[in-house]
Amino acid sequence: MTDRTKRPADARWGATAWIAGVFALLAVLPLATSSRLPERVATHWGSAAPDGSMPVWAGAAVPALVWAVLALGTVLTTKRVGTQAPSWAGATLAFTGIFMAGAQASIVRANLDRTDWREAGSVGLGIALTSVAALAAGALGWIAGRRGELPSPAAEAGGGGYMEIPSGQRVVWLSRATNPWLHLVAAVTGVAALAAALAAACGLLTGMQWAVVTPFALASVLTFAFSSVQARVTEKGLEVAFGPLGWPMRRWTPQDIESSRAESRYPAQVGGWGYRLSGLGTTVMLRAGECLVIHPRKGPEFAVSVDDAERGAALLSTLSARRPGRTEDRR
Repeated sequence: MTDRTKRPADARWGATAWIAGVFALLAVLPLATSSRLPERVATHWGSAAPDGSMPVWAGAAVPALVWAVLALGTVLTTKRVGTQAPSWAGATLAFTGIFMAGAQASIVRANLDRTDWREAGSVGLGIALTSVAALAAGALGWIAGRRGELPSPAAEAGGGGYMEIPSGQRVVWLSRATNPWLHLVAAVTGVAALAAALAAACGLLTGMQWAVVTPFALASVLTFAFSSVQARVTEKGLEVAFGPLGWPMRRWTPQDIESSRAESRYPAQVGGWGYRLSGLGTTVMLRAGECLVIHPRKGPEFAVSVDDAERGAALLSTLSARRPGRTEDRR
């Protein structure tokens, strides 16, 4: 076995052990100390005192399930990339694992030997130290991932082509793309937000727990909005519409576009799925492979992963070449 093939295998075993270890700690720690904990444990603190609680079993199950969903999502994403796990995956698992484990330990410590959850101690110092440790772990995970990444395949550029348009005719190019995994993430986070709101309404949680509802609801809406895309090229230029309602939308006229091409890009290159900002510019990454890439006259490059990108790029190049003052210099 060469070093190139051994490194991904070692990384997979290491990630598996890390995921299982964090899951075990989150689930077992409250249960192992349940004899020294009140019937309900404080799980949320206001400005000075605890203001939210859960049964001990829920205090063990909820963080473990959240970690399992996050870890599973990261693993599935890296598998769809089709290459070695990128650096962002290591950083995500390292940061989140340390933070959730440290937070769980701080919560258990604050509730130890209390007769009522309202008497729980403070978690401020523990959370602060945990945050520092999690940031350091995330940085180390990022660095380790960058060092362990195999060189990504060179981009397959298909730019520079032009399309012959008969005189007096109009040509329209349209392509769509959808990522069912992002739809699933949107559904899961939406259900989590709804479940938290219903639990609060039924009195199972003290208060609405906006700290839980808001992030999950926002993640659901944003993920759903950017889980599908439609690209359209007409004489007016390029329109890229997001989501089932076709909003938000970005537009470029032919005069705004310096050049266009088809190019293969992968999530590992741009930092993941969805609407990504990276050194390559802006990429709407819904599936790996062929992308329509434009180089605007102002601003960074914009790429969208849609089928038949080469034809769309050729039509855009033809339309851009017609603009007044356009030279035939093709770089």
